[in-house]
Amino acid sequence: MNPSLISKTLFLLSLLSFALAGNFNQDFDITWGDGRAKILNNGQLLTLSLDKASGSGFQSKNQYLFGKIDMQIKLVPGNSAGTVTAYYLSSQGPTHDEIDFEFLGNLSGDPYTLHTNVFSQGKGNREQQFKLWFDPTQDFHTYSLLWNPQHIIFSVDGIPIRDFKNAESRGVAFPKNQPMRIYSSLWDAEDWATRGGLIKTDWTKAPFVASYRNFNANACVWSSGASRCGSSTTTSTTNGGASSQAWFNQELDVMSQRRLRWVQKNYMIYNYCTDFKRFPQGLPAECRMR
Repeated sequence: MNPSLISKTLFLLSLLSFALAGNFNQDFDITWGDGRAKILNNGQLLTLSLDKASGSGFQSKNQYLFGKIDMQIKLVPGNSAGTVTAYYLSSQGPTHDEIDFEFLGNLSGDPYTLHTNVFSQGKGNREQQFKLWFDPTQDFHTYSLLWNPQHIIFSVDGIPIRDFKNAESRGVAFPKNQPMRIYSSLWDAEDWATRGGLIKTDWTKAPFVASYRNFNANACVWSSGASRCGSSTTTSTTNGGASSQAWFNQELDVMSQRRLRWVQKNYMIYNYCTDFKRFPQGLPAECRMR
């Protein structure tokens, strides 16, 4: 290939990658915190902060019905005990759907707890918790949700940690009808977050700060009562076109299943599907799926 053509192609690809990375000014609204949340670097960085008076949060301008959503997050460093950084999808109302990442802070040197949950039609109680195989406060790491009609796959740096499968055939509701926004917040949960509330927030270390960058949603945008996935229009949050929607039917391949088993064997610290004391009448139906 002609060197000038290669150079031009690489330039165009770099522009495309930049466009798909999203811009916080265009894609999100700061919803609370009285100035504690900030969008910086021309929309390429967002920070949330927490002090004794208040935390802060933001939400996406768009609602989505299925998609592959990525966010790079650097969590509160140092003594983060009592703080929670929540990053999740949610609809509204008493029968809401929700897909959660929550990061529970800890004392300096102790690992964060990564808490996951799935709500469908208002019912949750599907918690799985993990320790991470790296320090999530030292650098940005990518936290991803792949949500299609058959699977909700939680991933960290491309490694799947959880696969919540559609079990409607067993009478288990699955999130597939309610569009959801992306939310994130940094808040004080010292009453329960660290060892059941035994360790309180050290406010001398405030403000606590979490940072976000490189948001990307390859997703179906909900607008005017309909979900738009196949449009030829590409925005900073939605990569349209059928060729970009392999995620819509995606499931874990053999290698990804091995990685999932590795994480769950070595880093899972709680799984509701093995908590027989919590469910004396029998585990939930989705827990009995192979």
